[in-house]
Amino acid sequence: MQNAFSVDVEDYYQVGAFSRIISFGDWGNWESRVVANTRRVLDIFDALAEPVKATFFVLGWVAERYPELVPEIVSRGHEIASHGFCHRLVYEQTESEFREDVVRARQILISQSGQEVIGFRAPSFSIVKRTSWAHEILAEAGYKYDSSVFPIHHDLHGNADAPREIHTIETVAGSIQEFPPAVVRYFGQNLPVSGGGYFRFFPYFVTKMCLRSVNKQDMPFVFYIHPWELDPDQPRIPNAPLKSRFRHYLNLKRTSQRLTKLLNDFNFTTIKNILHLHH
Repeated sequence: MQNAFSVDVEDYYQVGAFSRIISFGDWGNWESRVVANTRRVLDIFDALAEPVKATFFVLGWVAERYPELVPEIVSRGHEIASHGFCHRLVYEQTESEFREDVVRARQILISQSGQEVIGFRAPSFSIVKRTSWAHEILAEAGYKYDSSVFPIHHDLHGNADAPREIHTIETVAGSIQEFPPAVVRYFGQNLPVSGGGYFRFFPYFVTKMCLRSVNKQDMPFVFYIHPWELDPDQPRIPNAPLKSRFRHYLNLKRTSQRLTKLLNDFNFTTIKNILHLHH
């Protein structure tokens, strides 16, 4: 079965876990590693016996500041999608701020990629119950699918009641397909197994077993990773809370090797391809 692979293109200092310490206005003061780390991901994809094509959710700020990056991702055969412009959590924005952010990001990405940009993923999966208005704004702005509603309980995001499978959300502005990050049911709870910190936290065999079980239910899954997760030498953020440090730095040395295993153990393509097949 084919599954979707996605990359959330943002730099190590832009993550939600550090947003209380590093403000948007300070981003330009940090050493950027996003271009080199994204190339590292691209090279891993290209080095496989069967090269993988993936969906890259690019932060608008990154695309604007490093205009060579999106064209390079496109030239290597991948889909460009939007991660918003300034990595603010949806539930910390007003509806008009969110609209402005997602429209601005999409315009930049369309002009740089020459592609129709139809996908969106909210920073830190922050489309939750109380921000369900976001889907209508996305439809209005020209997006056709979203991958932001994590069907789990979590301190920062998640809607444990949301469907686990790909589903359509109807809004006044049109319909949006929602492709939730993968979870497995265990003891009546949804456990996240779709990438990021979970991929670094669980031993690889656990991730593999859980993702196989999703496919056995005849469901494709979407997996995600951030380029900074392949960069164990990244600068450390001073004064970061212990929980944030644990989540961010855990097992960075192992990501690259685990990623290669995963890409060999499962079949991956872009989200756009999966949704097209799913119809």
